[in-house]
Amino acid sequence: MEYLQLFIIILFSPLVNGVIKKVKANMQGRTGPGVLQPYYDLLRLLRKDMVISRVTSWIFSVTPYVVFASVTAAALFVPVLTTRTAFGVKGDVIALIYVFALGRFFLALAGLDAGTAFGGEGSSREMTVAILVEPMMMLALFTAAITAGSTNIASISGAHRALSSPSHLLALSALVIAIIAETGRVPVDNPDTHLELTMIHEGMILEYSGRYLALMEWAHYIKQMILFTVVVDIFVPVGIAQTAGFSGMTVPAVSYAVKMTVLAVLMAAVESTRAKVRFFQLPSILGGAFVLAFLALVTHIMMGK
Repeated sequence: MEYLQLFIIILFSPLVNGVIKKVKANMQGRTGPGVLQPYYDLLRLLRKDMVISRVTSWIFSVTPYVVFASVTAAALFVPVLTTRTAFGVKGDVIALIYVFALGRFFLALAGLDAGTAFGGEGSSREMTVAILVEPMMMLALFTAAITAGSTNIASISGAHRALSSPSHLLALSALVIAIIAETGRVPVDNPDTHLELTMIHEGMILEYSGRYLALMEWAHYIKQMILFTVVVDIFVPVGIAQTAGFSGMTVPAVSYAVKMTVLAVLMAAVESTRAKVRFFQLPSILGGAFVLAFLALVTHIMMGK
């Protein structure tokens, strides 16, 4: 069951992204692609040949595998249907954030490695956003960790009730904003554009094609689903099982599917009701979210809950 949770995240992560795109299209009065379109896109890219610039080094070729391996390792930390995970006590929130940072580091290097203006611009912007987002995520997750007495994600999930205190509400608000930034969604980034003035994540992978691009896109889907799962594990752990057996997994599976759908609809609503902001306005937005995370921690310390 522990490793089945890994395959759930890997196999269903494109579906979550497909739901987001479909709901967003419906909210905007468009038909939009089907929810299975991300799978077709990945298969199409896997069948295509790659075009690689002659000026790139080994970093460019290794990065897709490092990025995909980092998010796969991160998926082993996260409970999906049960609090029993493959990495057990090693799966804490600090390790999760820095496993993500490993993939981000190589991705930024790859963006610079191709020697294009767009890649360098995307890498610079990605590092700027990371500096603002990582402390915010740490504070938000530490608020929940202090309550549970552990930084282990499974332990936090097993010890919490859904949104049990004001500090958790503040931490959840900050973490949702952090996820929007981490997954490159409006208003921080726009995943559906290649305009040089707006793209961050897309700028770093602009030189990739074929199998390499498929791995990059799939890794992005997996990271998004992991972050969604962390939110529901920590703040809405309703329905998650405490055992690792296959029996009695129907309720956890249905509960998890419902929570993923709700988060997908929420992300689609945010993208449909907000406009992409200028890059120089991001410190104000992410700084406000950092204040929320800080207030969550202070509220917990002062109130004891």
